[in-house]
Amino acid sequence: MARQKEPNKIFAGKTAIITGASSGIGRATALTLAKAGAAVVVSARRKDRLAKVASDIQAKGGKALAITGDASLTSDTDRLLEKTLEWKEGGRKYDIVVANAGRGLAGGTLSSDNFQWEEVYNTNVLGTAYLMRSAAKYFIEHKRGDIVAIGSVVGRNISPFSAFYGSSKFAIGAITEGLRQEICKYGVRVSLVMPGIVVSEFQKVAGYNEDNFYKGIAHMGKLLEPQAIADGICWLLIQPPNVNVSELIIRPTGQNYP
Repeated sequence: MARQKEPNKIFAGKTAIITGASSGIGRATALTLAKAGAAVVVSARRKDRLAKVASDIQAKGGKALAITGDASLTSDTDRLLEKTLEWKEGGRKYDIVVANAGRGLAGGTLSSDNFQWEEVYNTNVLGTAYLMRSAAKYFIEHKRGDIVAIGSVVGRNISPFSAFYGSSKFAIGAITEGLRQEICKYGVRVSLVMPGIVVSEFQKVAGYNEDNFYKGIAHMGKLLEPQAIADGICWLLIQPPNVNVSELIIRPTGQNYP
């Protein structure tokens, strides 16, 4: 008789890659999947922060491999996937890819810093699309796998607080759905998760401040923590193989818009 997985180890035997894993949603997702039994490969640019995530997982008996890299560089993405397939503890394979790496940018077309436009698109759109395509090719060969792209509610309902950033998330939403239609016949699932406002380092890095952001959301009450998004990702991943949650929006209860 096959050995049953422990109830809290639902991802035992699976290997997951999470980009942008040094903080926020990526970190929470890596810790959550590892706790549920997955071997996790974490990637981000900040080496020290990434190493801390891996050590936290290992300290609790989990399996983790930290690979520093820039999600906007195809060479770094290639190296991430190659190192994952060489990782003995992870089974020299991967079953789940969470394309979370991204960056924000405060302001609309007029007010955002146009010198940052290219970097936003290189990371949020081109880098994410390249990772998803590379993973898709691997999963097609194996006739299974999960690709989860992290979008945003502003990729569905544009906001004047972050219209240019939102345009990048509109783009990745289109790419994600197009990819799903291309590869669903191979048994590969593709999902888009669109978080509402999550409290993390994201806002500071994006350049949000009291005037251009926080005054406008003061009425929304308690905002989301990264764990809420990580839990949503886990939920869609544990659905039966014939069930693909293709889109998932998670907002704070008080967030009326976007």
